[in-house]
Amino acid sequence: MTKGIPRQPKWPYVWRAGLLTGVFVAGLVWRAKTIDVWKPFGTYACLLSFFHLSEFMTILVVKPKSVKTDSFLINHSPEYHVAAVLSWIEFGIEAYFFPSVKGFSLVSFLGFALCLTGEVVRKLAMVTAGSNFSHKVEYRKERGHRLVTHGVYSLWRHPSYVGWFYWSIGTQLVLMNPICTIGYAYASWSFFQYRIEEEERILIEFFGQEYREYTKKVAPGIPFLSLKDNDAAQDVEDIQDQE
Repeated sequence: MTKGIPRQPKWPYVWRAGLLTGVFVAGLVWRAKTIDVWKPFGTYACLLSFFHLSEFMTILVVKPKSVKTDSFLINHSPEYHVAAVLSWIEFGIEAYFFPSVKGFSLVSFLGFALCLTGEVVRKLAMVTAGSNFSHKVEYRKERGHRLVTHGVYSLWRHPSYVGWFYWSIGTQLVLMNPICTIGYAYASWSFFQYRIEEEERILIEFFGQEYREYTKKVAPGIPFLSLKDNDAAQDVEDIQDQE
């Protein structure tokens, strides 16, 4: 697994991959050994660990020179960690004190299907974009960077965000967390509203009319986004001058 990693210490990658693999195995064991009301947490653990491990593995394949420990996305943001812990707390409280809330197995199954769909869409987006993909918004246009409009990008302008958006909501449906399902939907929508708006401003700077024409034909993918007029956005060069 570490073969394609640039020349740097391998241990930081090994222990992160080992941790995620351990969480995945623990999730399987949890499902096998616990009573029904607690089983969804095992499914959730498998989905969560697989998502982060597959993020790293996909980057390792499509853009190996950019691989770093952040490629696992484990340290995405403090808000991401807080949201995860809150979902664990909600699940534990409801499973222990209100087990009937966790009795809707169909909801959990639909959440699992939503997670798988989101996972596939996101990874297809990463593979389709190839070396053009980045986990972070790029403020400088790299040599060879081109606008990708085929494959899943012909369905949505931001399929990697579409996949992550629905995956995040799906994790809470798997846990049958009514409060966090609503919270995750709102938080994810708000995050991608800002992220897509920022990214599209930059893409217009990079590709100009070509990207404008693309936006007329293909929707962003996440519902109910209200994107500002990118013509009024600040030029990327101004940001670069401040760096």
